[in-house]
Amino acid sequence: MCCIYTHVRLIQTPAILSHSAFALLCVLCDPKGFRMGLDINQIPSPCYVLEEEKLIANLEILKRVQEESGTKIILALKGFSMWSTFDLIKGYLLGCTASSLYELKLSDEKFGRENHIYSAAFREDEFDEICSLAGHIVFNSVNQWHQLSPRAIDAGVSCGLRVNPGISEVDTDLYNPCFSGSRLGVRPEHLQGADLTGIEGMHAHALCENMADSSITLIDAFEEKFAAYIPDLKWVNFGGGHLMTHKDYDVDKLIDRIKAFKERWKKEVYLEPGGAIGWRTGPLIASVLDIVPTDGLDVAILDISATAHMPDVLEMPYRPAITGTGLAYEKAHTYKLGGTSCLAGDVIGDYSFDKPLQPGTRLVFEDMIHYTMVKTTMFNGVRHPDIGIWHTDDRFELVRRFTFEDFRDRLS
Repeated sequence: MCCIYTHVRLIQTPAILSHSAFALLCVLCDPKGFRMGLDINQIPSPCYVLEEEKLIANLEILKRVQEESGTKIILALKGFSMWSTFDLIKGYLLGCTASSLYELKLSDEKFGRENHIYSAAFREDEFDEICSLAGHIVFNSVNQWHQLSPRAIDAGVSCGLRVNPGISEVDTDLYNPCFSGSRLGVRPEHLQGADLTGIEGMHAHALCENMADSSITLIDAFEEKFAAYIPDLKWVNFGGGHLMTHKDYDVDKLIDRIKAFKERWKKEVYLEPGGAIGWRTGPLIASVLDIVPTDGLDVAILDISATAHMPDVLEMPYRPAITGTGLAYEKAHTYKLGGTSCLAGDVIGDYSFDKPLQPGTRLVFEDMIHYTMVKTTMFNGVRHPDIGIWHTDDRFELVRRFTFEDFRDRLS
């Protein structure tokens, strides 16, 4: 049975409901367990739910890294840009790094502290506005540095150059900044003879959700290949992909390596994680709409779409974890899970369940806050998931519900 709350919420949408109010609305539900004691039937479906307690736990780890290593950590908006949490994050981090003018404007408007930006190439018609907002600009090539740097320097911006250390710590080329032929960053051989007068920093981003050994490999490679340039710099940015909030990440090893770098070179050091901040901070709640028999497995059609709401499932590809499920045929009832779009391949994968699925069954897709919300689309006009926060004081807050107007106004 679907929770009566879902139907009430579609008609009347107060921003915040207390746990007791949820209980009254959900008396007809068959409760399903949920982390932090929340009944998932109390959440509108579909909905991304950030668990504030887990975000704070991640931020405390980043705080420790900053305090003990002397590094400065900024938020990479490309991985996590849920700006309704920025007032909390500002208590821990000193700014944001953007990959575009629009992300930069979001940082300036909603975070309001240090503004950094890097892009594979900057547009001429946007660059003056970028210079008016950014405190740090990182160029991807020597060509763009020569072309645009006078305007940035005149605006008082600290300029840097992205370099490619040529290591390969990421298995999937789609996410590997240093695969052979990568367009991201300047390799050491292409810096020889280049006029870098005015460059104040270097940015070396080569990781993606890596452990501490890869972080050390990156710093080692940067020192080995770019040592000749470091004395003339004011700062070095070792990018993102340092998954400091993973339970297996050796934070002490990272702290010690950064301290050694700073002691040797006396330079400011930045890190810019996105994934580490949103890592395991909340799920995507979805519901079964229909069960469709086929010439193979029965397909459970969900109120979400792989291609629109979790595109990495198809792009990487990867199999998202769903609470309480098993591999195909591991449990009593196996289904193929599919989305509502018209794309034939809008399929999430094969999962098994202890009980048969039926319309209204809720599913909890784990760890869907970082690098998922930022990549969603409104393809096919499929309803976009709501966004909510389960606060530490036991309140669920619906912070965003997407409408037809949001879909309509994306195009013309």
